[in-house]
Amino acid sequence: MNKPDPQVEILVDLDAIAHNVRILAEHAGDAAVMVVVKADGYNHGAVEVARAALAAGARELGTTTAAEAVALRAAGITAPILCWLNTSDADYASAIAADIELGVSSLAQLEEVAAAARQLGRVAIVSLKVDTGLNRNGIPTAEFPEVLDLLARLVAAGTVRFRAIFSHLALADEPAHPVNDMQRQRFLDFIATAKEHGLEPELVHLSNSAAALTRPDLAFDMVRPGIAVYGLSPIPELSDFGLRPAMTFRARVLRVKRVAAGEGVSYGHEWIAERDTTVALVPAGYADGVPRPLGGKFSVWVGGARHPQIGRVCMDQIVVDLGENEAGVAAGDAAVLFGGEPGHPHADEWARALGTINYEIVCGPRGRVVRTHLGGDR
Repeated sequence: MNKPDPQVEILVDLDAIAHNVRILAEHAGDAAVMVVVKADGYNHGAVEVARAALAAGARELGTTTAAEAVALRAAGITAPILCWLNTSDADYASAIAADIELGVSSLAQLEEVAAAARQLGRVAIVSLKVDTGLNRNGIPTAEFPEVLDLLARLVAAGTVRFRAIFSHLALADEPAHPVNDMQRQRFLDFIATAKEHGLEPELVHLSNSAAALTRPDLAFDMVRPGIAVYGLSPIPELSDFGLRPAMTFRARVLRVKRVAAGEGVSYGHEWIAERDTTVALVPAGYADGVPRPLGGKFSVWVGGARHPQIGRVCMDQIVVDLGENEAGVAAGDAAVLFGGEPGHPHADEWARALGTINYEIVCGPRGRVVRTHLGGDR
């Protein structure tokens, strides 16, 4: 028995993922590409994105937590995986057993990883995340020598393998900002200090999406893009860099009806029809990831054209003004809220309207939304 089409869904184009990875690889030059698939691949599906990215030439994967990394291993992915944000109750043993590279950001965390390695009887793969100026997560300069002293002992004892030093940029979306150069120099200082302690990293990496696309001098051994992999520019005001958005957020029109001039639409009657018109009811609302503050500020692609959304965004539905409905939009037709095809509303438009960034927009669809992957080697 065939399953009915979902009322509201996101379509993820894995061929677009592959295209974006190839663009990033071109910009990276001789540097490898680590594709970041944290937060379920920015809501695109971590496993599917990982496979498509690796097939397109990415060498490694990045996640936030050990649990995310272990889930990729459970799906059969064998490429190197780094995770870098774990609390004290993280299951380091499972990560070590799965050959996950653990990003360590403090002395206490290094001690916890070493204890798990000893208990398991396995060598832990460790990388040091250093704080070069973001002042968020990462080993500060003052703590670094103490961490290195412990790391040197652990390496000598065969408890850990020292793989990399890495950091994160604060202002990469402003490529010419002097803080980027400051962070680069601090990063070099951290690397030099490690070598003075007899610790030679196998590789070092610093660049996120914005730096990977605009600052080749920050590529080092590997770049670590996230949002660009998904086809959204990290600096939309500068360029789209030839990236292709991978996500389409759409719903099926539930019904089409006439509204007379002078009638109000949706809660509060914030929109009043100035003329007799036709409207479409689309079953996607803030429970599905359409932000309520977006009401009356975006358009929907339906019937081969854009039409304005009108009135408040409700929990389960929005209303779209079709005017005379010359395209003959009917129940069951696809209504694209944002996507990547010519003419489609773009995630960047939602971000501008809401005063946020495109990252948050693609992470929004949820709840009843059904995710389907298209393309790739499936």
